[in-house]
Amino acid sequence: MNYVVLGAGPAGVTAAETLRSVDKNASITIINGEDEPQPYSRMAIPYYIYGKIDETGTYLRQQEGHYDKMGIAYRVGRCGGVDPQAHKLHLTGGEAISYDKLLIATGASPIIPNMPGSNLEGVHTCWTLEDAREILKHADEGAPVVLVGAGFIGSIILEALYLRGCKITIVEYAPRMVARMMDETAGGMLGRWCKKKGVDVRVSTKVEAIREGSDAEGAKLTVELSDDTCVPAALVVLAVGVRSNTGFLVGSGIETNHGIKVDNHLKTTAPDVYAAGDCCEGIDLSTGKPDMLAIQPVAVEHGRLAALNMAGKVTPHEGSLNMNVLDTMGLISSSFGLWQGAPLGKTARLIDEENFKYLKLEFEGDKLVGAQCVGMTDHVGMLRGLIQTGFHLGEWRDTLLETPERLREAYLAVAQSRPNYGPAAPHTNTPIAKAG
Repeated sequence: MNYVVLGAGPAGVTAAETLRSVDKNASITIINGEDEPQPYSRMAIPYYIYGKIDETGTYLRQQEGHYDKMGIAYRVGRCGGVDPQAHKLHLTGGEAISYDKLLIATGASPIIPNMPGSNLEGVHTCWTLEDAREILKHADEGAPVVLVGAGFIGSIILEALYLRGCKITIVEYAPRMVARMMDETAGGMLGRWCKKKGVDVRVSTKVEAIREGSDAEGAKLTVELSDDTCVPAALVVLAVGVRSNTGFLVGSGIETNHGIKVDNHLKTTAPDVYAAGDCCEGIDLSTGKPDMLAIQPVAVEHGRLAALNMAGKVTPHEGSLNMNVLDTMGLISSSFGLWQGAPLGKTARLIDEENFKYLKLEFEGDKLVGAQCVGMTDHVGMLRGLIQTGFHLGEWRDTLLETPERLREAYLAVAQSRPNYGPAAPHTNTPIAKAG
């Protein structure tokens, strides 16, 4: 069997390794669209930016010769198209590569906002190792930096730039930080926390243009904002979102929406072609519907399941839990499942604005279906366990509606009533940003 894995992120690498574990004699090739010597983790880039690791520390597998030892061929090339009928993919250099089974794990790319100056020197996204190399040329200690976007990715970058000692201004079009992950209370807490740490936070604000030149010391750019102010910058980092890498599939017959359409075995609409990770629409566990869950644990899960199905080990995808955990300069926040709430559901809240603590629980019937936390790290494993398993809480639901701080008691009571379900591992050593 000749397996080809298009994409060298967590989904692609996990898939290749899984294929080898179940098919010892197959030919397996990973094709990386970036010209890098090893597959790496985007989640490790912030650590590289602030100096905790070097470039090799971002590599997904640290053992020297890992892929060679597993008999997995690694190569670099950009895909220009896929021909499912001929079972071939075509690289942009003209080479055609044959496959028996193909996995598309091409991930996503950052969106470049349509505004004057987005292509100037000193204006960068922060998505690839090459982006990080460029950012390090400008992100000196004390350098004025404008971060455009305060979503999940933007907040990860914020942490790294803060630890480098940059003078940061956040510009966010939404009315709060991490608006797609947190409600007004949680997002407001993050904004106040950032201001307390010396970050200038501008929400409900748009960048109108980026211009060359500035009178401010250490700045070479001027960022014009919708509030009629201008901010000097040595560096502008664009973090306004990502979109799936699917453009090369035009004309292939492989159906796409926001991402590649797949069934519950991660198979596309083309024969012998599967998809995994940020480029595909897998099942959201909370809704039962296809959705883009662009987080690393989901990519890993997709990669493993797709590989098993490619190898004939039929394994349905039951759905992935949408979960994000974020460290914003020491303040841990998280969201899980239907954090915005369920129709006709009930909500419990515990708020301590002064101490930056918040717990919000969302119920549908007597099941916990969504949650948010700020400054309460001990709850992460319990919330994930209760939401992912869908256990009925019974009378504990009413108890938590009145006293959400009794979550641990409720969790232990439910866990102990089910012999095959033990308590989650304690949550420790939260990294700069963790999804999953």
